[in-house]
Amino acid sequence: MRVAAIQMNSGPDVEANLKLAGGLLAAAAADGVQLAVLPENFALMPNKGRDKSAHAESVGSGPIQDFLAAASRQHQIWIVAGSMPLTSPEPHRVYGACPVYDATGEVQACYRKIHLFDVKLPDLEEAYQESWSMFPGDDLVCVDSPIGRIGLAICYDMRFPEMFRRLVDDGATVFTVPAAFTKVTGTAHWHTLLRARAIENLAYVIAPGQYGDHADNRTTYGHSIIIDPWGRVLAEQADGDCFVAADIDPQLPAKLRAEFPALANRRLLAD
Repeated sequence: MRVAAIQMNSGPDVEANLKLAGGLLAAAAADGVQLAVLPENFALMPNKGRDKSAHAESVGSGPIQDFLAAASRQHQIWIVAGSMPLTSPEPHRVYGACPVYDATGEVQACYRKIHLFDVKLPDLEEAYQESWSMFPGDDLVCVDSPIGRIGLAICYDMRFPEMFRRLVDDGATVFTVPAAFTKVTGTAHWHTLLRARAIENLAYVIAPGQYGDHADNRTTYGHSIIIDPWGRVLAEQADGDCFVAADIDPQLPAKLRAEFPALANRRLLAD
């Protein structure tokens, strides 16, 4: 089964972002990809965080969701849609939502980002407060797909291993982690965190990223990557609008978990 991580440098123009995403999805499909994962904020990296609310869509309605449904139908591929703004209970905050479309254009699941990036790094002169413009989700989400059972996560979620362990307990054999990781923290932690989530759970990781400079003065790390359940990097690209693809074996996680039963050997189990 061939999968792809789509890498982009999105900006505040939704139409231009969707055009770029459409071209990259078409190229991935032509390469034989059966499931593609878009990066976080693929449709909109705004000038200011609260600008997202002007583009927030209701579930099942809006130009971003129409684009995703049409692209999956046209190319007959599954799309894990990175993140996009959905309306929340508060008008000035949005959910960072990751809908999953099957090859017929039907929505099979939707995850809302749980962990919001509220971080201040004074020594590095960086500060982010996603909770100012985003509303947190509450629910863990897995979805069955042709490549296995996918545990859905977004960016900052990767720093919370207990979340991934719970997704594994719900049957996940693949994690998708679309991101807009900052360059500073990405340089320090991106590869280590993602490989750790793959190794400790014996699961595939597909992590597409934003790259380069954006309108909100953020610089993102790129390095979109696909990692196998043994922690081996199958494909990676540092920057550029592109996709990286790899062939994965949906049976490999179960094989490795049987041969190396670290998950079965756990003793400190959650209640």
